[in-house]
Amino acid sequence: MIGDCHTAALVSKEGSIDWLCFPHFDSPACFAALLGNEDHGHWSISPVEPIRKLSRRYWDGSLILETEFETDSGSVVLQDCMTPGNDSPELLRLVVGKSGQVTMKMELVIRFDYGSVVPWVTSTDRGIDAIAGPDRLALRTDIPLRGEDLKTVAEFTVKAGQKISFDLAWYPSHRAEPTERNVEKEIQEAENWWNQWSERCSYQGKWREAVVRSLITLKGLTFLPTGGIIASPTTSLPELIGGVRNWDYRFCWVRDASLTLQALMDAGYNDEAREWREWLLRAVAGSPSEMNILYGIRGERRLTELELDWLPGYEGSAPVRIGNAAYSQFQLDIFGEVINTLYKCQAAGLVDPEIKTEGVGRALLHYLETGWEKPDDGIWEVRGPRRHFTHSKIMAWLAIDRAVRSIEKGWMPGDPLHWRALRRRIHEQVIAEGFDTKLNSFVQYYGSQHLDASLLMIPLVGFLPASDPRVIGTVKAIEDHLMRDGFVSRYTIDPEVDGLPHGEGQFLVCSFWLADNYILQGRRREAEELFERLLDLRNDVGLLSEEYDPVGKRMLGNFPQAFSHVGLVNTAYNFERRPGDTAFSAGLEPSGK
Repeated sequence: MIGDCHTAALVSKEGSIDWLCFPHFDSPACFAALLGNEDHGHWSISPVEPIRKLSRRYWDGSLILETEFETDSGSVVLQDCMTPGNDSPELLRLVVGKSGQVTMKMELVIRFDYGSVVPWVTSTDRGIDAIAGPDRLALRTDIPLRGEDLKTVAEFTVKAGQKISFDLAWYPSHRAEPTERNVEKEIQEAENWWNQWSERCSYQGKWREAVVRSLITLKGLTFLPTGGIIASPTTSLPELIGGVRNWDYRFCWVRDASLTLQALMDAGYNDEAREWREWLLRAVAGSPSEMNILYGIRGERRLTELELDWLPGYEGSAPVRIGNAAYSQFQLDIFGEVINTLYKCQAAGLVDPEIKTEGVGRALLHYLETGWEKPDDGIWEVRGPRRHFTHSKIMAWLAIDRAVRSIEKGWMPGDPLHWRALRRRIHEQVIAEGFDTKLNSFVQYYGSQHLDASLLMIPLVGFLPASDPRVIGTVKAIEDHLMRDGFVSRYTIDPEVDGLPHGEGQFLVCSFWLADNYILQGRRREAEELFERLLDLRNDVGLLSEEYDPVGKRMLGNFPQAFSHVGLVNTAYNFERRPGDTAFSAGLEPSGK
């Protein structure tokens, strides 16, 4: 992934940009080969002759990607970069000769609106201009280009020390073309911008490289104008090859707020945490009963789901979807995440006096007084009937617990006795209805015998200590029934519950939660072994997807996935915390019931 904190592109190992939405994360893609074939849009630059050796890396502390090709004729480096902070989004590519003399080929296939629209392309003094409807792209370069079968192609030779630049700029079709930039200078300025940001990371532990790379990835998934953080820059990458669990993740999930916030604050990025908090307050403003589980990058509420039937999907995994119908679901747990986020921000001093949070918190709590008793759709956005999911009730307890603490600290008015009584009532119900004595484990929903990895959150939020026999029994049940080849599945598959066909990979953040439980139980060696296994799943430049297929030895789901990288950062920090602390509970006094 390369990006500019407005949008992001995915670059293949062979130097082809196969996914890019211009100008923003949620804009229609102009390169969509990732979900189809080359005719759906891509931009490749690579050697003509066979590649003898290929390697790639990020420049330290940045999102600038460098791919090195070695051939019998010599070696050449391809630098790919997007520039944070520019008014007009641009994709910069610089080809640098390292040794010998290498003949390169370039192929640019622009297809606006997710691969469905062929633009009108004309030649210019410095390249080409492509226009269709509201979108326009200008490619500026020194090498001669030619049109061929609705593509723009070129061949050129690079000698040692020679540099050839490409500047692809998007702009509205009714506006003037933006000024061409000095590509080499812009890449250097982008490196400086990223280095200044990444050097602020406070983590100095054993896994610093992985933590910094994950934090850079999270920053790259931030929409700079609003502070929202998307789940992933892609849509419809399947959770099972050939399956239908293909969702659009280019939106901001409220659930990610607490863990993302803690990851940023732990690492010293209070500005980003503050911006995320302010995005959250703007997004959830309104009636609590109408609160979404996810929002658009600007806070949009209606994210209508559509299927794009002209795209065959990644390796034939159809349908390809844009939008996400889950926005209309009721998920009780997000009340816990929002209230916990506001509490953690208050505790860290991330408070803007001009932005009033007290009213938002009180409105959410007022709704939760009775709303917690309703069945919901659960954390995993299942599309079956609503149920009394155990994790949802625990997160409702979390919201009330943080309300009690806020009142006790004088941050919010209220009767602590009233809220303590409600906290105790929820706690007692979960213990009575959500725990199965025969399984010796908490269960997915009241009255079931299904397991769910979200129950690993029980000690992480402080509902019960990790040493409680019921927590130990739950961890054991998950190890016995939800683990596959050393990694954790989300839940017991039952079409009546999730309303979808069987089949998906191991959910990576759940495995990080298991490592967190090991840490809290004093099983540090097992925690480190699991954490290292998870780190080994990262691709060659340190990125993680949503899921992993241990049989096919491949990543699954949208990529890169913010939740996976948040899990990595928080687990790394949990190794460094005092005994009993987690990302959710660090610095809190025990609350009891």
